[in-house]
Amino acid sequence: MRTNEDFRQTIRFGKRSASSSLVAHVALSQGASETTVGFVVSKAVGPAVVRNRVKRRLRHLMRDRLDALPSGCRVVIRALPRAERETASSLARDLDAALSRSGAL
Repeated sequence: MRTNEDFRQTIRFGKRSASSSLVAHVALSQGASETTVGFVVSKAVGPAVVRNRVKRRLRHLMRDRLDALPSGCRVVIRALPRAERETASSLARDLDAALSRSGAL
């Protein structure tokens, strides 16, 4: 996902599901054939180094789950401040829980 409008539409009209360290917004599109994923990591998470680390960790976790997502869906993962302190396995558990509750997995 690259444009602000894609993020805005997904967050506004997608199904929202939260866990302790992140929030997943999933919008199922009928016309699109490609699954797109975007990440939102605000300054509340920490300084730039920490935000980039959290984003890299989430990107790595989502890479393994892309094949399980329905084709054409748009996903926005918003990291909460607690995401910085989570272990990789705990972050993966939170991501799986949020995606399954939103109907993506």
